[in-house]
Amino acid sequence: MRMSVGHPSLRPYQPYEQPSMTSDDGLVAHFLGTSSVLLSDGETSVLSDGFVTRPGLLRVALGRIAPDRSVVRAAIDRLRVRNLAAVVCAHSHYDHALDAPVWALETGAELVGSPSTANIGRGLGVPESSLRVVADGETVSYGRFDLTFLDAVHSPGDHYPGTVDEPLVPPARAAAWKTGTAFSVLVTHPAGRILLHASANFRPGALRGRPADVIYLGIGNLGKQPTGFLGAYWDEVVVSTGARRVVLVHWDDFFLGLHRPLRPMPYFLDDIDATMSRLLPLARRDGVDIVLPVAWQPSAPLADLS
Repeated sequence: MRMSVGHPSLRPYQPYEQPSMTSDDGLVAHFLGTSSVLLSDGETSVLSDGFVTRPGLLRVALGRIAPDRSVVRAAIDRLRVRNLAAVVCAHSHYDHALDAPVWALETGAELVGSPSTANIGRGLGVPESSLRVVADGETVSYGRFDLTFLDAVHSPGDHYPGTVDEPLVPPARAAAWKTGTAFSVLVTHPAGRILLHASANFRPGALRGRPADVIYLGIGNLGKQPTGFLGAYWDEVVVSTGARRVVLVHWDDFFLGLHRPLRPMPYFLDDIDATMSRLLPLARRDGVDIVLPVAWQPSAPLADLS
């Protein structure tokens, strides 16, 4: 019998691990766990979420949490980030927005997202000049990156719905980081089009006419959803955009630090085996390349697309 407190093994999915490489197009990605992805073309970098503090389960459940500036600084140094223009938040839960203001403060980047994200930034002293509130359909540009924000839906089972209506000063309960607006972010660059889709849910028809080459696809909590839901999710996000590669994100146990190899969420919270058993046949059916990213290593998401 499967132990509900155990972690699934990644061994069956090692063939899908993303190789460490750079690309002739100059666009390099680094995955930092959950849905945090750093994209850089050598001149400009943009970051989604940047959640690296990763407080443990007991602290999240029973205590108060705050960003660890030393952990963020260590990540900046490890990745040699010198040209970060924007930190964008998929929504305002702590596993997306806890550390984002610190990245902005440490690098001078803009913090971009909903009014809730802006209030999280204000609580840590991000100046108004570095806060950018965006709305559905709005496009902002940084260097050769154009970022289009599209209203999305949080995955089923949103534990912290609502908005952050005043500056959030940590430490605070995890529930203080409320959802705000959820976004998908379409990143357009001369090298190609990448969709950052962190939450495993969809608005019917919302992505039609929004082509993408690669999707960073959130699969959190999919293992607990009915088979039909996953099929509809795939069709609405992957098939609708015509993506040829899907990089799976938001599958790892974010209560564990990034100093160790990533592990999937324990069975009592999700079931990556159930997700993969349903997802891989859909990918084969549609000729889509499935990739499991490895934390910290450089990758070339747009390379070798047929």
